[in-house]
Order: sequence, then C-alpha cells, then structure tokens
Amino acid sequence: MTELRVVLIAGVSGSGKTTIGTMLAERIGWDYAEADEFHSQANIDKMSSGHALTDADRLPWLHSIAAWIDDRLRTDRPGVVTCSALKRRYRDMLAGGRSHVAMVLLDGDRDMIAARMRDRKGHYFSADLLDTQFADLELPAPDEDVLTAPIDGTPEETVAHIIAGLGLTPADTDPGDAGRPYRSRT
Repeated sequence: MTELRVVLIAGVSGSGKTTIGTMLAERIGWDYAEADEFHSQANIDKMSSGHALTDADRLPWLHSIAAWIDDRLRTDRPGVVTCSALKRRYRDMLAGGRSHVAMVLLDGDRDMIAARMRDRKGHYFSADLLDTQFADLELPAPDEDVLTAPIDGTPEETVAHIIAGLGLTPADTDPGDAGRPYRSRT
C-alpha cells in the first residue's frame, strides 16, 4: 500500500483544474498549489498575446511543479497541485517514479470547455488557444495509472468522484484521522 501525498489535477485549459483542485484540497484538508503560479512572466505574456507555448517554454514550468511535488514528498506535507500535463512525457516528469503521487485527468467535451472559457473573466489564456491544447493532449495509456474524472456534472460531483476513485477521506468527516486527512491507496 502506498499513502498518497500529492494529487495532481490535469486537463486542458478551461476544464476546471483550479476549481476542482481548490475544492478537493479544501475537502481533504491538504495544501493547494495553482499551476499558473509556476509560469514565468514570459510564458504568461506569450499566452496573453494569443500564442501557444512550445515544449521549450513549458520545460522550466514543469520543473518548478516537479520541484514543488518533490518538496511535498520530502517534507511529508500532502498537497494538491494543478498542471495541464497534456503529454505523456510531462506526466512522466511530474508523477513518474513517484509512488505517492496520484494523477487525475479532468475529461470533458471540447465544446463544453470552450463555452466555459468564453464565460470566464480575467484569465490570460484565450479561448482561441483551446484547440492547441486538444491538439497536444495525449490521452493516458493504461500503464500510466491516471484516474479520469468526468466534468459534465457539478464540481462537487467531480470532487466526489476523485475522492472515491483515489480512496481519500474528507478532512471534516473522520475526526479519528485528525492531522492525517488521507488514506492509503491500494
């Protein structure tokens, strides 16, 4: 049995990573880190101007997220982090070889996600770039051990699916686990 220490919420832009990641972290009592906070200003400027990032642009960002994950594992502080992690090599960089890390892919229809993106305000990632995200998306292979979470319901339903799928325990429902709001993953 491996005890989870980090849950990585992945998916294309607009799939709800921030909403789901924040809600999950609150429900299980873990710290939360937003992938966008790891981007350099140059990456943010590039996306804000309507240009997709290249693999070279993403590499320092992915290394920063991996360092956050490693710090969490080293210091035994559980956390939830978001990252698009669209390609297998990105997922391998973030979760590969880390038995205490679980990856969740938020799965939704392109048109539904595009509609959500049009409704959101103040985010630098343009809905016009959504097609580049779907073009880069490599669906996880069975050997990657990625939990797929449908996003066609409410955020609460998606979080409940993740909690059940990973065998996590909500922090506010089991006072006997005070200070340890996570369960072993089998």
